[in-house]
Amino acid sequence: MTADSLASASGAPKLWVIVGATGTGKSDLALDLAETLRARGNHAEIINADAMQLYRGMDIGTAKLTVDERRGIPHHLLDVRDVDEEAAVAWYQPLARAAAVDIHSRGGDAILVGGSGLYVSSVVFDFAFPPRDTAVRERLQRELDDSGLDALLARLRRLDPATAGRIDARNARRVMRALEVLEQGSETHGAALPSEPVLWHPDTRIVGLHVDRSHLVERLDERVERMWRAGLVEEVAGLRSRGLERGVTARRAIGYAQALAQLDGQLSEREAIEQTQALTRRYARRQVSWFKRYADLEWHDAPIKARSIVSD
Repeated sequence: MTADSLASASGAPKLWVIVGATGTGKSDLALDLAETLRARGNHAEIINADAMQLYRGMDIGTAKLTVDERRGIPHHLLDVRDVDEEAAVAWYQPLARAAAVDIHSRGGDAILVGGSGLYVSSVVFDFAFPPRDTAVRERLQRELDDSGLDALLARLRRLDPATAGRIDARNARRVMRALEVLEQGSETHGAALPSEPVLWHPDTRIVGLHVDRSHLVERLDERVERMWRAGLVEEVAGLRSRGLERGVTARRAIGYAQALAQLDGQLSEREAIEQTQALTRRYARRQVSWFKRYADLEWHDAPIKARSIVSD
């Protein structure tokens, strides 16, 4: 059964979407919402849309909820990838949508929660991803190793300036993916929020959490300090033995890359913490910019109780 057929039925379940910058309390609101809906007799389950929480063992640095902290609410797409495996949004999209359809088929509301903008968009909006070409990707990787990211970025700016201006210029994977798509004959990258997005599931409600910038910076900086105190470096040391450094995606995660550099003596603890704080602040700005483009998003100042959203 598809999402459209479910949505056309009388009393069809809803797709809730909770987004916002890292550190704004999305996970807590998702749990509160699930409990509020369940108290009203409406079964609800949560689907993860944080790219790094897909990985087994990446817990402290992603602020992943422990099993006990999940309050008995079923969570989907947590701990489904090993750190030496790539997690691509084209891989994630059908799994997340299948989880939502499964929840809906059992009469429940699906709550998609996370701050990975492209991952969220891939589920919420109706658009497809261009195919992959392993040979092209491997050649681009060799070019990256030989000539550096700037050379690839310059080519992308020449061939597709719109995409070059939209993606993170520091993200080698995104730059290579854009070039890979162009080499397959597509006119543009395509893996971004469409200019006129159409909802995948018609009964969708998107809630964004907002925290004043100065307060968010303080919160994020303290969060990073807390992660180091909680044992992030030890977590990374354990993940290294499981292939973290072989992972295309996981090893580049904010905090994990810095902890690896600390373990290798390339950064002091203080330098690793401060670099992670700066990157986290920058990432939070990009998240806000991404979600601001959602036309139907309802912004709420955090913290907020789910009952005030459900009663709207």
